[in-house]
Amino acid sequence: MATDNKNKVLNVPHLRFPEFSGEWEKCKVSDLLDFYSTNSLSWEQLEYDTNTMMNLHYGLIHVGLPTMVDLSKDKLPNIKEDNIPKNFELCKEGDVAFADASEDTNEVAKTIEFYNLAEKNVVCGLHTIHGRDNKHKTIVGFKGYAFSSTAFHNQIRRIAQGTKIYSISTKNFSECHIGLPSKPEQTKIATLLRLIDERIATQNKIIEDLKKLKSVISKSIFSLIEDGKSMLLGDVAHISNGCGDVQDADTIKREGWYPFFDRSEEQKWFPTYSIDKEAIIYAGEGQSFYPRYYKGKFALHQRCYAITDFSEILSPKYCYYFMGTLNSYFIRNAVGSTVPSLRIDMFQKVKLRIPSIKRQKDIVSMFDMLNMKCENETSIMVLFKEQKFHLLQQMFI
Repeated sequence: MATDNKNKVLNVPHLRFPEFSGEWEKCKVSDLLDFYSTNSLSWEQLEYDTNTMMNLHYGLIHVGLPTMVDLSKDKLPNIKEDNIPKNFELCKEGDVAFADASEDTNEVAKTIEFYNLAEKNVVCGLHTIHGRDNKHKTIVGFKGYAFSSTAFHNQIRRIAQGTKIYSISTKNFSECHIGLPSKPEQTKIATLLRLIDERIATQNKIIEDLKKLKSVISKSIFSLIEDGKSMLLGDVAHISNGCGDVQDADTIKREGWYPFFDRSEEQKWFPTYSIDKEAIIYAGEGQSFYPRYYKGKFALHQRCYAITDFSEILSPKYCYYFMGTLNSYFIRNAVGSTVPSLRIDMFQKVKLRIPSIKRQKDIVSMFDMLNMKCENETSIMVLFKEQKFHLLQQMFI
């Protein structure tokens, strides 16, 4: 918020389009939104690509959906016919949905807004809070960003309840507020942020296409390896899970802190390290399972895995690139109904084809060049995300 010459605190953001003036209205979230009941359907009761009613699962709010959900482009699962709820409230364009629980206070109340339903029937499901502005104080497209702002999440962090899992309920929204400018100003803010989101989506597509190219090349190369030994990963490397808790991690790097790996792609930092080795890292939960490579000191979430202590006949990076071809294997063998999970024995049973060290080094060199291209494009995406984060910090109250 800004101050005037008499040091009065004004209800205006630090950063604003120059054509707008006047204070914003501060509004309790419980006064702005009406809330509707949601269902508790698990992933086992959902499926993709059918014509039944769509269901928003909280896992997709955390990972998989943009702030502004456009169902002409974005995908939601459908409810299996035998599980259609008897009582429900269909979502409308402009409705918002909050994830009501997370291990990370930064993720509690993470929000999406239904920007374009594309004439599809959608309901909100497990661990979501469904809200609607029936007073029409906001335009479609503004609320999702307002509820993603730093100003709003600072309030949520103060009131989120729990120790291992943090949660909120609709009652908590009587303790929170957001700032509401005029509708023309809402439109301009929402348009800017949506354009940045679209550019981030484009950059993601560039990166995904590069990853697909790398995947095709990987499958081709590794399927053609006929020489060398065939061994189980558990016989040529050590697999262990982490012990770090996400509540002890931070998204801000501090002096003396170490990289912390969990299922999120967001970089986090931890005050101590548990591993100081060349490692292949896997999230133990998710909808897909791809490895990350790191060499040095790092901390690992308790539901993540590290592959370390490689045999002298196996290049760690060769193993890393080979493991990148095994997503379907892990999806097929994952256990759990709500969130698919991996177990140590799934890694131990992975079959590796291990050629000569020279052949491994040649393969690694080629993939390193492809990775460098991906990293360059990812760096561009990071800049756009940082720009969006800055605007979410400065353009709301």
